[in-house]
Amino acid sequence: MSAIRLLAAPLLSAAILCGCGSGEHEDIKQWMDESARDLRGRAPPLPELKPFPVISYDANEQMDPFSPSRVEPEKKDGGGTKPDFDRPREQLEGFPLEALRYVGIVSKGRGKSRHALILAEGVVYPAGVGNYLGQNYGRITAIGDSEITLKEIVQDPSGQTTDWVEREATLQLQEGMQEKEAKK
Repeated sequence: MSAIRLLAAPLLSAAILCGCGSGEHEDIKQWMDESARDLRGRAPPLPELKPFPVISYDANEQMDPFSPSRVEPEKKDGGGTKPDFDRPREQLEGFPLEALRYVGIVSKGRGKSRHALILAEGVVYPAGVGNYLGQNYGRITAIGDSEITLKEIVQDPSGQTTDWVEREATLQLQEGMQEKEAKK
């Protein structure tokens, strides 16, 4: 008897579930059928493909596009301007040019040598024509009343380690620097 109960229980449950869902939701199904009648998918037609012209490439007459000479510029010999790496470095070469301030001039006698006073990290250094200044091997060429002119030797912008070029740089006189430093 227990075997009959075990088989009857699932059959009875299935019959009850079928009976519950038979008549319900007919109105929703009808509405979905009516709404779907007017719906039609519309896709635009595919664009027409245009044929491209055929171009022949004759590699015998032209340079190989993948050769290193086409990508890398021609290297020059290292002759010409170069910094002197063997000379002893001066104190003001340890500072970038932007960190140095031209604050004054000291002259020894009439028409004699002039020395610029350079402020770097709170210390004033004298520098004359021929002294080095800044981290780009800059050498002072002239000391004027309002600026110091120097020639720097920098690597060529192309990044070649053997190519060096000279460029001119100036350091402007910073008027009133003494007053600002005294107030600190």
